[in-house]
Amino acid sequence: MNKIHQTIKSFLETYDLNKPDLIYLVAFSGGFDSMCLLNGLKKISKNKIIALHLNHNWRGAESDAEEENCKVFCKSIGVDLYCEKLSKDIPHTETAAREARYEFFEKCSKKFSTNIIFTAHNKNDNAETLIYRLCIGTGTSGLQGISPHRDKFYRPLLNITRADIETYCKDYQLNPNSDSSNSDIKYKRNYIRSKVLPILKEVNPNVIDAINSLSKVATEENEIITEYTNKVLEKITEDKKIKTQKFLNQTEALQKRIIYNLFITNKLDYDRTKILNLLNFIKENSNSKSGKTCSLTTDLWLYTSDKYIEVIKKDTQNLPYFHITKEGKYENSGYIFELERFDKNIIKYPKDTDNIAYINLSQIPIDFEIRPRQDGDIIKPFGLDGTQKLKKYLNSKKIPNHQKDNLLFLAKDNEIFWAIGLGISDKIKVISKPTHRMKFYKKEN
Repeated sequence: MNKIHQTIKSFLETYDLNKPDLIYLVAFSGGFDSMCLLNGLKKISKNKIIALHLNHNWRGAESDAEEENCKVFCKSIGVDLYCEKLSKDIPHTETAAREARYEFFEKCSKKFSTNIIFTAHNKNDNAETLIYRLCIGTGTSGLQGISPHRDKFYRPLLNITRADIETYCKDYQLNPNSDSSNSDIKYKRNYIRSKVLPILKEVNPNVIDAINSLSKVATEENEIITEYTNKVLEKITEDKKIKTQKFLNQTEALQKRIIYNLFITNKLDYDRTKILNLLNFIKENSNSKSGKTCSLTTDLWLYTSDKYIEVIKKDTQNLPYFHITKEGKYENSGYIFELERFDKNIIKYPKDTDNIAYINLSQIPIDFEIRPRQDGDIIKPFGLDGTQKLKKYLNSKKIPNHQKDNLLFLAKDNEIFWAIGLGISDKIKVISKPTHRMKFYKKEN
């Protein structure tokens, strides 16, 4: 069997992709790499294959001619082809082109109901990627290079050189597109390919193999680091939150690795500067009782207090509002509030966190709101003589700042009578027997 066919066959077996009912999508520019991959898949597999061609529309008639060549080739080997053309308004940059391609692939994944997309990255691409990352700065994780499998993307040709691919196309008399932009060295990848690699080959003719070997070593050693880091995280994590003081007890190198994990887990771009900035933020706020937040994206923050470190997401849910004018059951936004008359003796009161409260309303008319906090709110805490600002009350309860806006309160004007789940006002405490019982809970589906 042909070397490339055998490589593709082994790859399908390794990732359990040789099941007959699976649909293969192939990113198909029509160039040497993708034509080799598409032809090889068709030769060894009976699965349904759909080629995906995105016309970037950068080079006018040349781009259209390449699309036409893709159509001719796919028809000749009996493969379906799906094409789209980008607007001319898309910026002519490597980053914009890459983002547009992957948006296109994600769209096609949904359209054709499959999570298998093959791309034709090869051994040379991996070497060029590592050189590029070294130039802009990278760590051991970046030295792993291009992964053979990430999410729905599979890369069967990563162990195949570009020279082998060109030989394959010649042997099978294929007619790949020759993209003129590939020779334009204003694009960094092209510059590395045409200028940097030839110089490195003068130092070591086998530099492509050497760089790929480095990539494999980095992958293996990163697996060891990840395994160790995960074991540490198990010991210093509680309810998916990192315990701040235990985090600070780790070596600085491990602290940086844990922060790196936060970036990766939340699919965020990172560099050494960002990791160091977050580490400094954690250290500076590790004694904060109520905690501080640092923006990661428009809706993600890193929260740090003296107890915990966690990534929090902006809560966009609409909190319910109730106007309580009489005894009864109230429903709003999936929540239920009940106020019922209750005049029995209570032997054991529920905990404040149970969202049930026995109270005395003999001196207070029933006319309340249930709402989030507002500026100027005050409360007379249970067992205390004077009132205090709600903010101070919440701080005494050690409520993190990012959670305060999601709390609900039974209020009259600007006075709080029940901080739900936290405690009641001294003004409605029970002296001998309660007059009412309150309950607040989420409606069951």
